[in-house]
Amino acid sequence: MMIALLIIHGLLAVALLGAVTHQAIGVWLPARPGAESFIRRMRSVSTTSYVTAVIVLFIATALLGGIIYPAYRLNIRIVLEQYELHKANGVFELKEHLVAVGMGMLPAYWYLWRVPLAQQYARSRKIVTTILAFIVWWGFIVGHVLNNIRGFEV
Repeated sequence: MMIALLIIHGLLAVALLGAVTHQAIGVWLPARPGAESFIRRMRSVSTTSYVTAVIVLFIATALLGGIIYPAYRLNIRIVLEQYELHKANGVFELKEHLVAVGMGMLPAYWYLWRVPLAQQYARSRKIVTTILAFIVWWGFIVGHVLNNIRGFEV
C-alpha cells in the first residue's frame, strides 16, 4: 500500500513540477515574436492558467507526503541514521521545512495571480513563483535521491 501511495505522490510531484516550471519560464522569459520553435512555444504559455493547478497539486502532493511520512520516519530514516547518512537526513529535513514555507506562501501566490493581473504586482508574482518553483524542484530532487538511497521495501 505504501509503495502505491509513494508512486501516486511521485506522479503528483511530476505534474506539479511541470506546471510550476512552465509558469516560472513563462513569467521570466515571455515569448518573443518570431520563429515557431519548441522553446518559443514553451515560453509563450498562459501563466495565469497554471495557478489553480499549482495550488491544488501543491496541497495534494504535500498532504500525500504527510500520509507517507510516518512510514518514512519509522522505516527509512532510522536506516539512514544507522548508515550515518546525516547529509541525506539533513536535506530531507530542509525539504520538510521548505514545503511548509511553500504551503504558507500559497495564499499570497493566489492573491498575486488573481485575474485581472495587477501590474504593480508583476515583480512579486515573479519572485513568489520562483520561490515556489525552487521549493518544488528541491523537494522533487531530494525525494528521488532519498528514495534511491533507501526506498520502501515490499
